[in-house]
Amino acid sequence: MPAKKGEHVLVEAGGREVRVSNPGKLFFPEAGLTKMDLVDYYLECQQAVVNGLRERPTVMKRWVDGVAGEPFFQKRVPDSAPEWLQTATVTFPSGRHARELVPNDAAHLVWGVNLGVIDWNPWPVRRGDLEHPDELRVDLDPGPGVPFAEVRHVALGVREVLEEHGLRGFPKTSGSRGVHVYVRLEPERDFQEVRRAALALAREVERRMPGRATSRWWKEERQGVFIDYNQNARDRTVASAYSVRAVPDARVSCPLEWAEVADVEPAELRLQTVPARLRERGDPSADIDRHPGRLDRLLELAARDERDGLGDAPWPPHFRKQKSEPPRVQPSRARAPRAEKP
Repeated sequence: MPAKKGEHVLVEAGGREVRVSNPGKLFFPEAGLTKMDLVDYYLECQQAVVNGLRERPTVMKRWVDGVAGEPFFQKRVPDSAPEWLQTATVTFPSGRHARELVPNDAAHLVWGVNLGVIDWNPWPVRRGDLEHPDELRVDLDPGPGVPFAEVRHVALGVREVLEEHGLRGFPKTSGSRGVHVYVRLEPERDFQEVRRAALALAREVERRMPGRATSRWWKEERQGVFIDYNQNARDRTVASAYSVRAVPDARVSCPLEWAEVADVEPAELRLQTVPARLRERGDPSADIDRHPGRLDRLLELAARDERDGLGDAPWPPHFRKQKSEPPRVQPSRARAPRAEKP
């Protein structure tokens, strides 16, 4: 029976006892899944989950009323948090700072779920070096009406471009409508350079797959699957591997072998199914840290694009206008140049 309001349980996790309040609270009403079901999932998959989070500052997206409610982002760990919580202080594009959670073990996962965290959104840096990302993230986002089959095709196109530039990609479902491809990096480039490399990658895939893949920031200009290069800008985060997503059927952002990409069905990868898959098949991204690459060749591609007249592309709206950024206005709203008087 669901726990009554005000009840709680103590959960053993990461060598600690962590309190979970209202464990019977429905987090996924359509699927009949509770807060405790989510806790159990993260405990069962803890090694694979923490592998994608270890030493990374992480934003807490809190769904205190489950997926039927409205979420809010909490970037700062409250002063009332347990002393054993690990944190890192990050700097945002605005120059402000925040002490964010670093979920290094199962106790951190349970503590976060108790606050309403469903998926985990880490930075692409480790707290030992907060200025140099060790992860390039390719986020494939299909436009309205674009079938998932197209996302699969574009993911395979991304793999081809990455490999030609000396990089190994690790694919996973987004847990929603898209696919992510992560690339482990040597932490030697700053956020600006990693984003510049991601933009060059997106443009190269677009050239090879016209009408199917796009690097265009403005929605009115997109065709097919958008390759969101801006997910590599500072302070942008993406749901991590094995995160349960806040969708009605509790889908999981699940790592894949490349051989699975052509036929994967995201709806089959859910909170109820992924633990058994992980036990039986292992984690396809388990050894991602053994394959760090360098961005030199993608940055050479970026330099070639710039010589050919392709400069920077628009940044997210909360960033200050960049020196080389084009006008930050929808093309359809841009003013036509005034005609010169005779």
